[in-house]
Amino acid sequence: MRKIFILLLLALPIIVIGQRKKDKDQPVPPSTNSSIESKVNGLKKYPGYIEFYYDEGEDKIWLLIDKLNNEFLYIESLTAGVGSNDIGLDRNQLGRERVVRFERRGSKVLMIEPNTFYRAISNNALERKAVRESFAESVLWGFTIAAEDNGKVLVDATDFFLQDVHDVIGTLRSTQQGNYSLDKSRSAFYPERIRNFPLNAEFEVTLTFTGQPSGSYIRSVAPTPGSVTIREHFSFVQLPDNNYKPRKFDPRAGYFTTSYYDYATPISEPIEKRFINRHRLEKKDPSATLSEAVEPIIYYMDPGAPEPIRSALIDGAKWWNQAFEAAGYKDAFRVELLPEDADPMDVRYNVINWVHRSTRGWSYGASVTDPRTGEIIKGHVTLGSLRVRQDFLIAEGLLAPYEEGKPVNKAMEEMALARLRQLAAHEIGHTLGLAHAYTSSTENLASVMDYPHPATSIVNGKIDLSNAYDAKIGAFDKVSITYGYQDFAEGIDEDKALDAIIQNSLKAGLTFLSDQDARPLGGAHPYAHLWDNGADATDELNHVLQVRSIALKNFGERNIKPQTPMATLEEVLVPIYFFHRYQVESVVKVIGGINYRYALRGDGQPVADLLPPLQQTKALDALLKTVEPISLMLPENLLKSIPPRPIGYQRHRELTNGKTGLTFDPLALAETAADMTYSLMLHPARANRLVEHHARDINQPSLESVLDKMIARSFKLTPQPGYEGAVLMSIDGALFSNLAKLASSKDASLSTRAITSLKLDQLKAWLKQKGPLTANEEWKAFYSYTASLIEKLQSNPEEFRADYPLDAPPGMPIGTLDMDFCGN
Repeated sequence: MRKIFILLLLALPIIVIGQRKKDKDQPVPPSTNSSIESKVNGLKKYPGYIEFYYDEGEDKIWLLIDKLNNEFLYIESLTAGVGSNDIGLDRNQLGRERVVRFERRGSKVLMIEPNTFYRAISNNALERKAVRESFAESVLWGFTIAAEDNGKVLVDATDFFLQDVHDVIGTLRSTQQGNYSLDKSRSAFYPERIRNFPLNAEFEVTLTFTGQPSGSYIRSVAPTPGSVTIREHFSFVQLPDNNYKPRKFDPRAGYFTTSYYDYATPISEPIEKRFINRHRLEKKDPSATLSEAVEPIIYYMDPGAPEPIRSALIDGAKWWNQAFEAAGYKDAFRVELLPEDADPMDVRYNVINWVHRSTRGWSYGASVTDPRTGEIIKGHVTLGSLRVRQDFLIAEGLLAPYEEGKPVNKAMEEMALARLRQLAAHEIGHTLGLAHAYTSSTENLASVMDYPHPATSIVNGKIDLSNAYDAKIGAFDKVSITYGYQDFAEGIDEDKALDAIIQNSLKAGLTFLSDQDARPLGGAHPYAHLWDNGADATDELNHVLQVRSIALKNFGERNIKPQTPMATLEEVLVPIYFFHRYQVESVVKVIGGINYRYALRGDGQPVADLLPPLQQTKALDALLKTVEPISLMLPENLLKSIPPRPIGYQRHRELTNGKTGLTFDPLALAETAADMTYSLMLHPARANRLVEHHARDINQPSLESVLDKMIARSFKLTPQPGYEGAVLMSIDGALFSNLAKLASSKDASLSTRAITSLKLDQLKAWLKQKGPLTANEEWKAFYSYTASLIEKLQSNPEEFRADYPLDAPPGMPIGTLDMDFCGN
């Protein structure tokens, strides 16, 4: 026994030494009793809003938190993106902004996001507590305290920052690009963009996501698609002081809104409070008609934009000073070049970003906004670089400018730059708080917040683009800025003054309608449209068809540069062949339309007026012109000029879809164009409204009469041989597909389905009668086949699937979802 004990004693030092060696290789758990100074000794210090330290050797960030229980703004963003418009992860893309606070709980510090949407604006603490405890808060992170001194705590924030807060993983998954995960072994801090200032602290990380790519978009932009590396940015920002006064929201003024529920509101008043989003701007002398601002609004241009693009963007951005002058400010809105040492994600800078993608896409106007009040803290514009090339392409198609021995027409570049000026003004408008204003085009271009289609003129039989885009701020823009930014002198009744601004605007014939009213699918307003021109949508469609006809008649090799493959004519042809698509979307809303505004009781605006029958008949006749064979046929010499694509020039989505293999397919093109018109005309909501309006007023056009006219102007036209006849068959096929879809749509009312089914049954009888009498074998086959399709639909509507026309190449953004609510 004694021998065993001695052996154990001899072995003990070995065990202890071995254990100490093992401990030396592993990090020692931090003690909350150790001093902060000893923990951060030798680390790079970043003094500022929230002091922090960077351990370069371990690649760690330590936060020194001395602002426990104080709310601040936490913003996440994406600084180095993926480069695909379809994926939607762009350079310098803003993410969410959230009010948060650090709260100590034992050995932890929790980052808590309070619920700002539900409040009690009350002096009664118990009333506020009741609301706070009724709705959930969100704990965004839990930090372990490593050291503390005199009320200050030190936490390791490395894991907090090395997370995918922008949800790149979710975006790649939702766009079907693959299942990725964050690889921390390939992720690290990005010291060049880690900074600290008196009112904001900025952090940035490089993150690498690994996985099995499954989509073509990520393969097209990532050098190794299984390893996608981006950068994400974090900002901690001091919230604005309490001196900002929120301004009430009026749906007629053209602003985005911040809203919340105030449970301390008297029961006689609305519980939901709405305020406009706007920058803080004050006059040095509120009583002066024109005064300098206490602090002007300054926007900074990304120096990465090349000339002459940069100058065009700056020029367009400066238009807003016209609106602020109308609101009584002198030189209150400025545009400057971003300093070389400035970080575009720094909350102190309103920035106009120039962003590259592999394909064209939307531009955006976003903002960092105080969720409590609606005060805009940072304006952040994202402009896609390829959109200018789309406008240039449209100009090439309209002008056919490349003549042997003659200099290139400068009108194309001038048109493209004019569009960029308007684009810069539009997106900055969003960052000033303004929403889309889609009645502008019918009111003499009253706002840059509309979507502009290039305005074309016909001069001596030739297309003229000299006034393609407006060159100034609009009249309604001045109204909106005055409503949002006017600084009223002491003693002025602000509510009455604001209402007077709107009433004077209405008297001047200026109105406002936004996104939901302009969309063509189901839309019903005759004057609020996307990408349209003119006071009368139908008149403008007839004009656009004339312009399109001239352009197609002149189309040929002069539309591309010398020594360019002839096959590339197709790129230029697409936007011209579909040049009328947006005006069609405008005109179709007249059928079964309603004239209304965001009317308030007693303001005299239209509330819900049915449109005159003659206005709808005129629109229907114009729409049916777009599906006539003569409108959709291409000249024979043009068809002979477009060969299959040569090696090195692959087909892509900006080209037409076809069913003839490698060769250009003019019949599929005609079918697609016809489907554009018919699918809009036969949208279930539109058909349902025709039924309803006719029931209320027998003078309103009925669904039966509209369908009869559509069928008479397609199926019942005299059958023609050759190319014209083949185009007409394509048109008829597109109409049948949409009639079949409407007849079986769950969104169509019972009456709509019944009427459409009856018209299909009548068409079947006509086809069966007409077919045997037709000498042309192709037409006989077509009539017989279509009749059999109707029978299949009738016998088994649940299983019937029509062969729908091929999709058109991308249209919107025409020169670039909304669809961002704030895109263009």
